[in-house]
Amino acid sequence: MSHAAYIEDDNVLSLSDYTVACICPLGVECAAVEAMLDEIHEPLPTGRDQNAYTFGRLGPHNIIVAVMPETGNNAAATTATQLLNDFPSFRFGLLVGIGGGVPGSKESGNDVRLGDVVVSQATGAFGGVVQYDLGKKLFDGNFQRTGHLNKPPEVLSANVKRLQAWHYRSPSKMNSYLAEMTRRYPKMQELFQHPGLERDELFCSDYAHQGGSSCEECDREQTVPRPPRRDTDPRIHYGTIGSANMVVKDAVTRDQLKRDTGVLCVEMEAAGLMDTFPCLVIRGICDYADSHKNKQWQPYAAATAAAYMKELLMIIPHQQVKQTVAARENTKAALEAVLNTIEGPIRKTEDQVQYMYKRQEETQEAEILSWVSEIPYQRHYKTALDGLLPGSGRWLFENPEFAKWRESDQSGMFWLCGKREY
Repeated sequence: MSHAAYIEDDNVLSLSDYTVACICPLGVECAAVEAMLDEIHEPLPTGRDQNAYTFGRLGPHNIIVAVMPETGNNAAATTATQLLNDFPSFRFGLLVGIGGGVPGSKESGNDVRLGDVVVSQATGAFGGVVQYDLGKKLFDGNFQRTGHLNKPPEVLSANVKRLQAWHYRSPSKMNSYLAEMTRRYPKMQELFQHPGLERDELFCSDYAHQGGSSCEECDREQTVPRPPRRDTDPRIHYGTIGSANMVVKDAVTRDQLKRDTGVLCVEMEAAGLMDTFPCLVIRGICDYADSHKNKQWQPYAAATAAAYMKELLMIIPHQQVKQTVAARENTKAALEAVLNTIEGPIRKTEDQVQYMYKRQEETQEAEILSWVSEIPYQRHYKTALDGLLPGSGRWLFENPEFAKWRESDQSGMFWLCGKREY
C-alpha cells in the first residue's frame, strides 16, 4: 500500500480513529498480537517518533500496537505517556505479554500452569496489580507495602466479567484464534505451538536449577507431583498481578509474595502504567518465576495472552468504546484532582506564612516605636544619666547643641561616634 493513510469504506483513517491500544514489552509478544489483527493498516505519521506503532483493526476496533524499547516499569510509563500524546481519541489499553506464574492448587482454583493466562482483576485491597517492591522495612524485619494502583477502567472490568460468565457456559475461543493465527502465518507454527504437557515441570521451592538451558541436569525426582491435565487448552485465571523493576528468579521469594499478596503472576511493566494509563493486564505464563527459567514456553504463552485479548475485544461493542471518555481527558482530570489536593494545603501554608510575617513585622515595628516614643525615650535618657560616673559625659549632656536637639519638636538623628584606636 502506497498511501500514507488507510482507506476504510471510502473514509481515510486518521490518528483520531484509533481508540484502543496494546502495549507489548517484547518482540515475541508483539508478533503474537499483530498476528491476531484482522487487518494491518498503513502507518500514520505521529508528532514524534519515540514509539514504534503498528496500526490495524481487530473486530470493530481500530487498534494501535506499541512495542517497548526495553522492559521495565519506567519504560512502560514512557511508552504510555507518548501514546497518550499521539492519539487524541484513545480510550483504553491492554498490556499483553508473558509473565512468571505463581503456582497454586486445583482446590484453591488457582492451579496456574505454563501456557495459562492471568488477567488482572481487583481482589481485596488491590486493584488488580500490586507493586510488590514499593514499601518500607519495619523494625521487626517485615516489609510493609505502601500505595495502591488503580483498577482497570470500568468498560474493561465489566466486559471481563461478561466474558468470564460466558466461559462458564461455553468454551473459550482462544484455541480457534491460535489455530487461525498459524493458518494465516504458517511460519509461526513451529515456534508458537504448545511445547507439550511433559515439558511443564514445577520443581520444589528449595531445589535450585542445576544446569542446562532446559533443566537437562536437574533431578526430576525434585518435581512437585500434580494431577495431569486432560488437554492442552489454556486456562484463564483472574486476580492480582505482582509488578516490579526486577525479575523474580527465586521460588522462595515467589512463595513469600503469594503468602503476602496473593499474586497469581509476576512481571515488570504493569506498575508503570496503572495510575496514569487506563489499562488491563493480560499475561501468558511462560515460567514459574524460579531459578529453572527457560524460553521454550515464551512464544506459546505470548500467543495465548494475545488470543485472550482478541476474544475480549471481540465482545466489546465499538459504540461502547466510542462513548467512553478519552483517556487523555481522564488523565487530565486525575492530574487536576491531584493538583487540587496539593494546592489546597500549599495555599493554606502560604497564608499561614504571610500571617506570621505580618505579625513579626508588627511586633518589630511596635518594639522600635516603643524605643523612639517620648515617654520611653525620657526613661532611657534618665537611666543613662543616672548611671554615669560623677563628671563623665557631662560635656555632652550640658552641651547647648545637644539640649537644643533634645528639646526640638522636629524629628532628627543624633550620631555619636567613639574614638578609634589603631
